Amino acid sequence: MHSTEDTLIDVVPLGTAPASEGGRVEAIAGGRLVVRTPGLVEVHDREDFLAGRTADPCAALRTREPERAAPLPDGGFVVAGVSSVRALGADGEPRWELAHDRWHGADRAHSVPAVSPDGRLVSVVVPTLEPEKEKAALVYDLEPGRNYTWDELLLLDAATGAVLDRRPIRSLASAAVASWGPDGDAVVVSCWTAWQSWSTWWAEPRADGLRMAGGTWMHALAGFIPGGRMLTQRYAEYLFPDDDRDELAVYDLRSGEQTALTDLRELAVDPENDEFLSAEVLDGRHVVVPGRVHPAQGVAELRHWLLDAAALRPLGRLNYPVPVGEDVTALGDGTWLTRDGDRLHRWALGRTGSGGVAAG
Repeated sequence: MHSTEDTLIDVVPLGTAPASEGGRVEAIAGGRLVVRTPGLVEVHDREDFLAGRTADPCAALRTREPERAAPLPDGGFVVAGVSSVRALGADGEPRWELAHDRWHGADRAHSVPAVSPDGRLVSVVVPTLEPEKEKAALVYDLEPGRNYTWDELLLLDAATGAVLDRRPIRSLASAAVASWGPDGDAVVVSCWTAWQSWSTWWAEPRADGLRMAGGTWMHALAGFIPGGRMLTQRYAEYLFPDDDRDELAVYDLRSGEQTALTDLRELAVDPENDEFLSAEVLDGRHVVVPGRVHPAQGVAELRHWLLDAAALRPLGRLNYPVPVGEDVTALGDGTWLTRDGDRLHRWALGRTGSGGVAAG
């Protein structure tokens, strides 16, 4: 067991708020939270939501299972479907729709679109059919006559839906999530492909389109670290021999170089069975990693660790006064949320159990 197991880092409670059990909470630009429950996406002012004032969201959209939606700053939404991407106004009226080839392998959208922090641009991954079978990257036996080549990353004008640029990425995604850096200076897309794990690609938006800046395999985007860096996570998927590593890595978004790497086995109690569920960037110095560990005695436990964001060095285990789950939502100001049933708890870093300040 790593020595950080003995270092407990206290947290400061900042309040609680009610939340629908099973709903997902995400922090987005402009001090807002997105709350996703089955069939509904709501946007709330962050402080209003955390104060329990949830009856009047800033925006809301009823969704169907095939669709994936992202909010716009003006109350509208961008919605990715099986064979198109469309935008709706705050009143639900359509603004534009862009058709694309039907997603391969399922009657649902595989890609979640992302809106730039200033609301002017949209990035989304779409599939591409190749008429000539010999040029296709993949042929589905269950879809005769449908030959797909590599997916494309599109850059769209959020107001009109016009395609400003398109770039092929080496992916045939079963799931894809696009994200923008907090300063709008990078577009990152992580794609999961059956039997090939995750691939992550990033680009720099310019006046003349996208400049592809880098890519990595087996790692998915976990978050952005101030200073033009990106945090990624690798999961033990057992797709290949010796493919049992849970890792975190940091990449420089401009150079594409990996600047830090850590094997999460350092945090494990039982390396063969412990799971590391996600990673959240709290601020420029800290990352939180929740995990499920299996002590020698007793049932599995959920624990959260604090890591240094630059070197990914473990600093200790967070010492909560209440139960926590596997979900962590970083709010972008150094505070974060955890869930305990139908309550969300907000936290800030305190002091270590030995009296020292938790620092990166």
